[in-house]
Amino acid sequence: MTNKDLANTIFPDITKTLEDYEKEYPERNLKEGAKVVRFAPSPTGFMHIGNMMSAVINYVLAKKSGGVFFVRNEDTDSARTVEGAVDFIHETLKHYGIYPDEYEYKGETVGNYGPYIQSERKEIYQAFVKHLIEIGRAYPCFMSKEEVDEIRENQAAMKKRIGIYGRYARYRNLSVEEAIERVKRGDEYVIRFKSEGDFDKKFVFEELNKGKMEFPENDLDFPIMKSEDNLPTYHFAHLVDDHLMRTTHVVRGEEWISSVPVHYELFKTFGFKMPKYIHNTLILKKDGDTIRKISKRKDPEALMFFYVEKGYPALAVIDAVLTIANSNYEEWRTAHPETPFYEFEFNPKKMSASGALFDLDKLDNISKNIISKMKAKDLYEELLAWARKYDADFAALLEKNGDYVTSILNVEREQKKPRKDFAHYSEIKDKIWYMFDELWNTSEKGYVFQTISDENEVRSIGEKYLNDYYNESDDKDTWFAKIKDLAENFGYAREVKEFKEDPSKFKGHVGDVSTALRILFTKESMTPDLYEIMKLLGKDRLTKRLEEL
Repeated sequence: MTNKDLANTIFPDITKTLEDYEKEYPERNLKEGAKVVRFAPSPTGFMHIGNMMSAVINYVLAKKSGGVFFVRNEDTDSARTVEGAVDFIHETLKHYGIYPDEYEYKGETVGNYGPYIQSERKEIYQAFVKHLIEIGRAYPCFMSKEEVDEIRENQAAMKKRIGIYGRYARYRNLSVEEAIERVKRGDEYVIRFKSEGDFDKKFVFEELNKGKMEFPENDLDFPIMKSEDNLPTYHFAHLVDDHLMRTTHVVRGEEWISSVPVHYELFKTFGFKMPKYIHNTLILKKDGDTIRKISKRKDPEALMFFYVEKGYPALAVIDAVLTIANSNYEEWRTAHPETPFYEFEFNPKKMSASGALFDLDKLDNISKNIISKMKAKDLYEELLAWARKYDADFAALLEKNGDYVTSILNVEREQKKPRKDFAHYSEIKDKIWYMFDELWNTSEKGYVFQTISDENEVRSIGEKYLNDYYNESDDKDTWFAKIKDLAENFGYAREVKEFKEDPSKFKGHVGDVSTALRILFTKESMTPDLYEIMKLLGKDRLTKRLEEL
């Protein structure tokens, strides 16, 4: 009996050959230099910032080169699949405007290189496994999980390399006849790759962001097909899918560098051209005086839920990710403020070798800059969309007062140097709450007067302003001239400079008076332009608030 007999015993229903699949998935007809990349997270957890970095880099590589960006659902680890993870992946990509050219989702398939869900590709994987068995490069291994665990424990105790190799590969040289007999008997097994590597020999591997790297050859007989569901392991599915889908570049986490010898031998065994690899730098966080890897367990900002729920604009997150992914992105963005991010020429050599520090303060600054440049109407629509999902009461207020809210958001906006108050949509309510009677009436926030701390003095200033100086048709210069008159009327200097020259002559200066009015009518010491705020609030609302003091 031959290896072919063994292969047919294990896979009696698999009739397609590798040649058949080569015809079914031909080389893509793309222009020279076009990159074919994939975003292939496992639905064993929710999308995190590392996934986001991979997705953005992949998208930029594909769009800039005129290539293809496809999404692959790597769901072969069914026991660890998290419900809703696939939906969140697609929703997140859509939220950030990262639209795949090829994908399979909710019954819709776009592209000719699918299925794009690994669990639907079982027969394809089995054809490739069958081929390896036929040529003597794979075999059924009948070791139980307990036996494998015992081997690993002994290796650890003896300080040997962990894994199934050499004499530890107990079924590597089992005769074809005995293997067939055990398969027919129903004994449980996995399919292991039969390595021809020598761990004492090295090979050189060219990695796009780290350059030439040297690795020991793989000599592990690692599993390529699991026993419980006859689905492939990650390593083997990676080989088959990236070859047939004609992937040219693979962007993945740095933790996969150790897998290079395994993947290198697999591609070499089949004679397939290996994709070029870019291993993402580690994403780090400053934690007190230490810098550590960002953690999905410890750090809320590690998961993409955080950015969506906070209400960061999509472009802010993308720009922040690309800023830490490529050292020259920030300079490029400054020179090209209106250019789509995917026009950036991503350079793997510009990635940090030691890890990239992801700083929320930096993200906030990027986000404030982006929000400050938005038209008030656009910001209103974005804020309303966010509030409908995360703050229904605020959404109701926004819908009820659309034009009024837009005017509030437009204060000090469309000018040469717009205000940069908002880092994300979730903080806008807390910064403009005082503009709404509904929030003013239910707020427990009290008055904290500053340089003019006498409430009776503040009340008198407010009454005098509303009775003698208020005119809704005043322009800003006229309004400020009246504030100076008001200040002088109460014994305050008209100019700060005048007060500083001889403080003994005045109670304070015009700035103290305007601050008192600001706190009186908003309970806040810092707001956008007071003239605009008071004009929007209107005399009736200002009068009512004065009466409440």
